[in-house]
Amino acid sequence: MVERTVGVEGDAVERVLDAARRCCERWGRNKVTVDDIAAEAGLSRATIYRIFPGGKDNLFEAMRQRGTEDFFVNLSASLGGAASFEDLIVQAVMNATRALRDDEHLRLMLASEPGDVVHELTVQGLPVILRVATEFLTPWFAPHIGEERSGELAEYLSRVVLSYFLAPSVHVDLSDESSATQFVHRFVLPAFSGLPAGRP
Repeated sequence: MVERTVGVEGDAVERVLDAARRCCERWGRNKVTVDDIAAEAGLSRATIYRIFPGGKDNLFEAMRQRGTEDFFVNLSASLGGAASFEDLIVQAVMNATRALRDDEHLRLMLASEPGDVVHELTVQGLPVILRVATEFLTPWFAPHIGEERSGELAEYLSRVVLSYFLAPSVHVDLSDESSATQFVHRFVLPAFSGLPAGRP
C-alpha cells in the first residue's frame, strides 16, 4: 500500500501526482516531461526531484500505486450492503467493472496511448493491482472462505475483471448485475465456496 505522508510534504506529493495526472490526460504520458509537471504543480524542477529522486519513472510509479489504492478504497466502500458471499462477489466484480468503464482518466489514456495503458494494467502494473486487491478484499472474503483462499479469490477476480474490461465479450457483461451473477454462479462459486473458513 502507498504510504501517504501527512503535512506539508504530503501535500506536495499529492500536488505533484495530481499535476502529473492532468499532464498525462492533456498530452499523453510519453510526451510529458518533469518540467511540464513542475509547471502544472507550481513547483520547481528541483522540488520534483527532491520528492521523487528517480524522476519521472518513480513519479509515475507512485501515481500508479495511488490510483490502484484509491480504486480499491472506493470498491471496498461499495461492498457493505452485500447480503451473501455470492452477492459480495457479484458486487465486487460489477462495481469494479463499472468503475473502470467510468474512469475518465483511464478513458483519455486509452484513447491517446492504448498500448501503454494495456501494458500498465497487465504486465507492468499487474503485481501492484494484485497486491492491493488482496490487501483490501481479503477482509471481506475471509469470513466466508478464510484468509488464504481470500487472497486467491482476490487475485482471480482482478484478473477476470481486467480481462473482460480490456477485451469485452458478447457473452459476459460484468457491469450488468444479471450477467455478473450468472458468471459468478457458474464459474466462481464452484471453485471458491463449500470450504470451511480457514481451510486452504
